[in-house]
Amino acid sequence: MTLRGFEHKTAGSVKDAVSMLRARPGKAVAIAGGTDLLGALKDGIRPDYPELVVDIKRVPGLAGVRSRGRRVSIGALTTLSDLAKDKLIREKYPLLAAAARSAASPQIRNAATVGGNLCQEPRCWYYRTPEDLFHCLRKGGEHCPALLGDHRYHSVFGAARVSPPACSSACPGHVEIPAYLERVRSGDFTGAARALLERNPMPAVTGRVCPHRCEGACNRRGLDEAVAIREIERRVGSHILSNAGELMKAPAAPPRGLAAPTRGPAPQGAKRVAVVGSGPAGLSAAYYLRKAGRAVTVFERMPEPGGMLAYGIPPFRLPPGVLRGQVEAYVGMGVEFRTGVTVGKDISLERLTKEFDAVFVATGAWRAKSLDLPGGELLQSGLDLLRDVRLERLPAVGKRVLVIGGGNVAIDVAVTARRLGAQSVTVVCLESRETMPAFPEDIERALAEGVKLMSGWGPKRVLVQGKAAGGLEVVRCISVFEPDGRFAPRFDPAVTREVDGDQVFLAIGQSPDLSFLGRGVKTGRGRILADPETGGTSRGGVFAGGDAVSGPASVIEAIAAGRKAAEAIDGCLGGARKVRAAGNGDGAPRWTAVNAEALCRIARVNAPEMPPAEPCLVGEDVATLGAEAARSEAWRCMDCACAAVNSSDLGPALIALGAVVKTTKRAIEAERFFDARPAGTTVLQEGELVTAVELPAPRPRARQGYLKFRLRQSIDFPILSIASVLELDGKRVARARIAFGAAGPVPLRAAALEEFLAGKALSEETAARAGEVAVQGASALPGNEYKLRVLKALVRKMLLP
Repeated sequence: MTLRGFEHKTAGSVKDAVSMLRARPGKAVAIAGGTDLLGALKDGIRPDYPELVVDIKRVPGLAGVRSRGRRVSIGALTTLSDLAKDKLIREKYPLLAAAARSAASPQIRNAATVGGNLCQEPRCWYYRTPEDLFHCLRKGGEHCPALLGDHRYHSVFGAARVSPPACSSACPGHVEIPAYLERVRSGDFTGAARALLERNPMPAVTGRVCPHRCEGACNRRGLDEAVAIREIERRVGSHILSNAGELMKAPAAPPRGLAAPTRGPAPQGAKRVAVVGSGPAGLSAAYYLRKAGRAVTVFERMPEPGGMLAYGIPPFRLPPGVLRGQVEAYVGMGVEFRTGVTVGKDISLERLTKEFDAVFVATGAWRAKSLDLPGGELLQSGLDLLRDVRLERLPAVGKRVLVIGGGNVAIDVAVTARRLGAQSVTVVCLESRETMPAFPEDIERALAEGVKLMSGWGPKRVLVQGKAAGGLEVVRCISVFEPDGRFAPRFDPAVTREVDGDQVFLAIGQSPDLSFLGRGVKTGRGRILADPETGGTSRGGVFAGGDAVSGPASVIEAIAAGRKAAEAIDGCLGGARKVRAAGNGDGAPRWTAVNAEALCRIARVNAPEMPPAEPCLVGEDVATLGAEAARSEAWRCMDCACAAVNSSDLGPALIALGAVVKTTKRAIEAERFFDARPAGTTVLQEGELVTAVELPAPRPRARQGYLKFRLRQSIDFPILSIASVLELDGKRVARARIAFGAAGPVPLRAAALEEFLAGKALSEETAARAGEVAVQGASALPGNEYKLRVLKALVRKMLLP
């Protein structure tokens, strides 16, 4: 491994260095001693290699130790060797001298700097593996290899959620899955519900019909089976509907000058928003707009709200009662529903734009696609069959039914026809069994009920018997998509078959009906053109989302589009626009306890299913998990987060001394300087450099100490370290300031231990109790529990040297 090419510039001043770094954000790095950076670049551990390296070694005024009144300033370019030898530091701050002296080897200390030691990248061996072999969470990946791998030197005080885990990244709604599963584990279903509602207002629905991409991305699949996230979500959704009065209230903050209702209609004077369509996108937008204090009216052309949820999904997958309960909860929040109203016929979009402050169009995709085949006029709509069943108009079906299509609608049509009495049902689809877009578990269920599958075949013509369909002639499909992903099926005309049937349903997807739009709203390829982040259209005040914009997609994708549009609409109406990082509520890393119990093989808890021999049209095929079963399954979540520790020797020492880190922008208390984020261990921003460390005057009668546990006296980073300042009154601790190193994702201030020691006499009993206090709140991994014993031993040695 060798260094790759990069541009090298030498900065003549701090201002020059900052200017060079800011000129290439994300593409430039600073180098001082180089003991950390050069090795990292040589090994290629970073996913992105820098274009520019800014050399700051020759910047004047950044090296040396200086007295400034009662305080002492240490330049960021001061070497660890000079720091350890400095007379003033050895006399007044011996723990800092000891920490500097303990770092690495004499040769490295001669080059390594104070600033570099504080800002070094994580020392986790997975992070440091050459050529970015393990693309971990800390580098923008989606898993922490240490959790299931070798973690003997990793954190015993939790992990850092530095970026969204794989499950949340795979979810189109970016639901913070580990956050609500953590609450489920503790039995706090109300807390889990609140966390889930932040990004998904209808988990009782998605817990039944979501494609659960989260489970496909679950890191647990590398150990046994994915966590049953959808089933747990469904349990939480049931809790929400049972407690809608508490969890789905009208907004607490009303428009200015108005009282806030806890239930019921929006107050007069609130900004009014019309939502056209009550499918998942429309319902999602209505929920978040109402939460923001807007008066929301939903227009729906069908007799009941729900859109495709109500009329396009069989009741055995989504019972009408669940959807009605969801709608009733919205009504309780003050959302108004006007059903049986067709926009473009009963009321125009133009009129809505005049009567409302904003309009959100979410009319979905209801127009069934057709096929230009000989005999194609005899094809029947699969969507119409599903709608008739939901309206309790049970149609007669043929004895030998054929269904064209490979998606969920096609499988739903096939199973519905079978349950309506068809003796045989065959699904004909272009895709192979493995690439069918339908849910794999639904395909399995259909096959178990006797549905046959002809994958890799396309319809060529409809066979005609008299005036009715008599089957299909099909042709072998040799590919469905072009290499660039475009849908362009190719067939082998030499390979054909005839399949008997007396009824043929078409279920190959739907397209939007946009005839109501009129002028002003641009469309393209049969869809509304809208900003993917805001839903804004070419007409001011009109927003759009869901299938009318994207084409047929999943329920959670429509929910996400509705939420984004609601936030944009609220912002346009004067609200505070939310800007959130996926996975973390405020965009900042979140510390989480490691769920060590999940780091072994555990059988998945599956929801009970109705036997295939006992299917029906109205009862659910799959039951909802009980509360305890959901808790048990939530315990299987590994709560994927970064378990790497901060290995800085100087960090704990500076925290114990109450130091302040000076940068080119600000002064930061040492305790608040460290962080855990992708490729970073500090709170430094782009182009921000450490310039100095400032130490307060040492406390009188204080005993300073630095203890480092390592395997070798030279080279090794700390397995654990303790920096302490104990103010003594005789043999009694008057005050303590203590920090742990290499114990957690950042150097940790031991506040509980400090509080315990205040006023305590130094004794064996105190030392033993202090050790127990020191490890309170720890969450060791299976392979590093020994570190807790080491920590107790270090605490004892600190108190009784």
